[in-house]
Amino acid sequence: MKALTIVAGVMLVFVFVWERVDVVRLGYQIERLKTQKVLLERERDQLQVKFSALTAPERIAKVATEKFGLVPPLQGQVLMVRAPEEVPSPPLPSVEQVRLARHISGGRVGE
Repeated sequence: MKALTIVAGVMLVFVFVWERVDVVRLGYQIERLKTQKVLLERERDQLQVKFSALTAPERIAKVATEKFGLVPPLQGQVLMVRAPEEVPSPPLPSVEQVRLARHISGGRVGE
C-alpha cells in the first residue's frame, strides 16, 4: 500500500512538472508567433506603400512617356465606344405554337 501511494505521488509530481513545462513551451511559442505577426504586419505595410507608389497615375504616365515613348493622344484620336442598349429578347412562343417533330425510322421528319 505504501509503495502504491509513493508511485501515485511520483506520478502526480511528474504530471504537474510536465504540465508546467508544457505551459512554458506554449508561452515561448506564443511570443515567437507574436513577433512573427509584427514582422509580417510591417512587411504588409511596406508592400502597401510600395504598391501605392507604383500605381500612382503620375508615375505610370512618366514611365509610359520616358521608358516606352508613348505620348498623350491628340484631339480626335480617342473614340468613345458605348455598350449598346440592352435589346429585349423576343418573347417565347406559347404552348399552342410549339409543334413536336416525330422521328420516323429510315425517313426524314415530315415525310
